[in-house]
Amino acid sequence: MKKAGILLLMGIFMLTTINIFAQKLKSGDVKMLKGQTVLNLQYDYSNIAVGKYKVEKEYVANRTEDMNKKKPGSGDQWAEAWVNDRKARFQPMFETNFNAKLSDFGVIAKEGATDAKYTLIIRTTFVEPGFNVGITRKNAYIDMTVEIIETAAPDKVLADIEMKGLQSVNMMGYDFDTGVRIQSCYDRGGDYLGKFLVKNAFK
Repeated sequence: MKKAGILLLMGIFMLTTINIFAQKLKSGDVKMLKGQTVLNLQYDYSNIAVGKYKVEKEYVANRTEDMNKKKPGSGDQWAEAWVNDRKARFQPMFETNFNAKLSDFGVIAKEGATDAKYTLIIRTTFVEPGFNVGITRKNAYIDMTVEIIETAAPDKVLADIEMKGLQSVNMMGYDFDTGVRIQSCYDRGGDYLGKFLVKNAFK
C-alpha cells in the first residue's frame, strides 16, 4: 500500500512537470539577418492568456484579490512585481542568453537599438505560472512568437517564429517564487532563439 502511494505521488509529480517544447518558422525567412551586427529587440505583452484565463487582467485581478484576503497588501505587491519583473528580470535574462549564442558571429541584440536595420518583436502569448507547494509542484512555461521586421518598415513581417512550451527549470525544488519560475522560461527562450538563428541565419 505504501509503495502504491509513492507511485501515485510520482505520477502526480510527472504530470505537473512534463511539457513539450516546439519551435518552428511559421512564415518567411531569417537569412536576411546574416551580416548584421546589431539587432533591435522589442517586447510585447499586450495579448497574454494566463493559465485558465484567456485575458491576463482577469488572472491578475483574481489573484490579487485572493492574496489580499489572506494577507492585506500582499496581492498588490504581487501585482506590481508581475509587471515589473518583465524589465527587471525576464528581458535581461532573455537577452543575456540570446546574445551569448550570437556573440561568436559579432552580433549584439538589445532593446532600443532603433538604428538597427532589423527589429525582432518578442511577443509573449501565453503564461502558465506553475506552482510549488512543497508536496507537489508544476513548472511554469510560456509561449511566444518572434516577428522580424525592417525597423524602418514595421508593417511588413519578414519572418514569424513560434516557440511553444518554454518550460522553467526545476531548480532542485526551490522555485517557490512565481517570478523565478517565469524568469527561467525567458532564460530558455533566449537560448533556444539564439540557437535557431545561429543555425538558420548566421552560419
